[in-house]
Amino acid sequence: MKLYSVIFLFMLYSASLFAQTKVSGIVVDEKNEPIPFANVYFKNSSEGVITNENGRFYLESAKNHAVLVISFIGYTPKELVLEKQVTYNLKIKLAEGETLREVVLVSGKQSKKNNPAIDILRKIWARKRLNGLKQFNQYQFDKYEKIEFDLNTIDSATMKSKLFKGMEFVFEQMDTSAITGKTYLPIFINESISEVYGNNLTKKEKEITKANKNSGFSNNQQVIAFVKDLYADYDIYDNYLKFFDKDFVSPLSRTGIEVYNYALTDSMFIDNKWCYNIVYYPRRKGELTFKGDFWVNDSTYAIKSINMAVTKSANINWIKEIYIEQEFDVVNDSVFLLKRDHMMSDFAFNKKEESQGVYGKRTTLYKNHKFNEEKPKEFYKEEINFIDNSVYNKPDEFWAENRFESLSKDELGVYKMLDTLQTVKKFKQMYRLVSILGSGYIEFNKFDFGPIFSTVGYSDVEGLRLRVGGRTYFGRNDPWRIQAYTAYGFKDDQVKYGLSGKILLNPKKRLILEGGNRRDIEQLGANLTTTNNVLGRSFASTGLFMSGSNTNLTSINLSTLSMNIEPVKNLTFEFGLTYRTLKSASETFSLDYYTDASRTTVQSDVKQSEMSFSVDYTPGRKSIGYGVERAVVDSPYSRFFVSYSKGYEGVLESDFAYDKLQFYFKKPILVGGFGRLNVITEAGKTFGAVPLGLLSVIPGNQSYFIIDNTFNNLNFYEFVSDQYATFQLEHHFLGRLFSRIPGVRKLNLREIVSIKGVVGSISEENILLNASTLTYLAPEKPYWEYGFGVGNIFKVFRLDCTWRGNYRNLPDTNNFTIKGSFGFYF
Repeated sequence: MKLYSVIFLFMLYSASLFAQTKVSGIVVDEKNEPIPFANVYFKNSSEGVITNENGRFYLESAKNHAVLVISFIGYTPKELVLEKQVTYNLKIKLAEGETLREVVLVSGKQSKKNNPAIDILRKIWARKRLNGLKQFNQYQFDKYEKIEFDLNTIDSATMKSKLFKGMEFVFEQMDTSAITGKTYLPIFINESISEVYGNNLTKKEKEITKANKNSGFSNNQQVIAFVKDLYADYDIYDNYLKFFDKDFVSPLSRTGIEVYNYALTDSMFIDNKWCYNIVYYPRRKGELTFKGDFWVNDSTYAIKSINMAVTKSANINWIKEIYIEQEFDVVNDSVFLLKRDHMMSDFAFNKKEESQGVYGKRTTLYKNHKFNEEKPKEFYKEEINFIDNSVYNKPDEFWAENRFESLSKDELGVYKMLDTLQTVKKFKQMYRLVSILGSGYIEFNKFDFGPIFSTVGYSDVEGLRLRVGGRTYFGRNDPWRIQAYTAYGFKDDQVKYGLSGKILLNPKKRLILEGGNRRDIEQLGANLTTTNNVLGRSFASTGLFMSGSNTNLTSINLSTLSMNIEPVKNLTFEFGLTYRTLKSASETFSLDYYTDASRTTVQSDVKQSEMSFSVDYTPGRKSIGYGVERAVVDSPYSRFFVSYSKGYEGVLESDFAYDKLQFYFKKPILVGGFGRLNVITEAGKTFGAVPLGLLSVIPGNQSYFIIDNTFNNLNFYEFVSDQYATFQLEHHFLGRLFSRIPGVRKLNLREIVSIKGVVGSISEENILLNASTLTYLAPEKPYWEYGFGVGNIFKVFRLDCTWRGNYRNLPDTNNFTIKGSFGFYF
């Protein structure tokens, strides 16, 4: 989760509906100890909740109820007559007993044998692929989705704070949550209507947006990206449910009996279907599990309704609660279809009950299902890659007529309130500050200054470095963009600059023409898979946070011209032309090479013309925007990249003829409840004789920070090759191991183990060409290193210890390193 998104959501502000019955309190035993995960429900209804880890609950209904039932395994159930429709802060004491209800046949710690709840669960497993949309070859339906953010736990101190001075009118929209009982103020609403088509035989699905509406802030791409990525789709029948890049064990999972206790607690008719009620709750704290209950039909064993709540002890940051409820429609005796899906998350900087936060709520409704109407294959291949402005400009009359359910009076008021809020000077100032922190740019009229985080730098060659730059910016879907910067190093007394421009020629196929020129100081060999980012500058180029000195820097003058096209979503082809000159930026480092067979004539700079062609495939990648630049939403996705480059001798006085082939592959693998494994491999080969500046340098890392796709224990230029292959395995256990250790589990630390390796060689032809200050060494015997890391330290820091596996006796080797990184993660 990005910091600017959290800051933005915590700043904002409005909604309504009063229920008929509200009740809250705590359930305790005879020793006044809280009873977590007790079942609390209104008598003769399917409306209920499970107490939290502290025994507390809140329950609300739109109907009038007179009796509250409280029960838990091993205790005598209790019925409490409600004297008032609104009753808060009850203290309910349960006495130990033999049974829960007459339908429950077990008590105490749940057994896998002789437990009717487990027997029903096994029947759910056996039929889960026969329920819902999976029964049909093809399907289609209409979908309405509403995403809302609310500032919660509003008290008088908040309302009187200086932050809201001049904006007090927003509190007129306050209401109480039907799930938590806390006051809240809606601050953002996004609505969308779409058509969804799917084919179970080919595993293809396509969603066409018909209408979309934002309540304010519609021009902020970062906020919209965060909103769209907040809630992934999920299927409760799957073994694991992915939320916020983590795998939670589903209560319907085949592995659920290892992490949950289950109890059969009730049975009744719902929509003329006899259903069983099963309560479940975690066996252990600290794991990614839920508490809640579900109703299941007695003949089809399809879920009729389910609610799931994440416990506060779960190892997840910035979120106090996650609450999910789903309702299924009974179409006939064999078809149960999802008709309503609601998810709410409570984002907060800490998990204390009284802490303020932001509710993020998504409500999705489905209707007008059709089945087995096959679409041609081309239908799923056609992607909508361009903006249809009519989708985002539907009139109020359209929404009033086409919403699947009406907005409340106060939800409708949010649109008006935010329009008013954006005219308030103080709010505009706060919004501008958050926008700067989020994008890194200071916005002016049609021009952005920045990125501000690159203004100051330092290297051993340049000394103190100051940089200023900017970009054109007319809106989030600009069809063209120009960027430029200039920088000055006080030690080398040189001015650097960069200029680039790009234009979108064909929006539907995303045909983009791009070109530019950069003259700067760069650390070559900071990564293996080369790119032609004309304005890029690697983190390795600065010595601000380096261990030891780094003078192995190169002065580069790079000109590029390229054209890329995306004919299929996430599949990009690029053709490019580059011309660059390279020379050493330091007196103690050289790129010298011999120009004659007798090895008597030395050349110090390189002039090189090159043509390249690449294919970049990123299945599962999410992006927003339809302009020349798009924002990629943070989400783990695979990447397959292959590039062919050809150097031409004599073209524009170019020095070398060669061919280079490179390959990159990354695959994140979710390993059920055991975290995520990242697999990365790279390979490449250069055909022909080339000097140091054109070889493949194995990327070292002399900084104190973790840099992706580098080797922590290698120095810059320690290994040089013309053919190579690497592998990286990094597994994130996400606290799975630490959660089993008493005392440690409260820290919510997360374990990372890794191993990296590279093998390569360099030809005798290239060795003979070398006249630089370096003696070439290639990892012909595979080099490898391994590490162990601890993440989520104070929720924002990661620390890795890495050991060198071999080549330990080379000069100036780093056999052990400690490196860290900062991040803002769930």
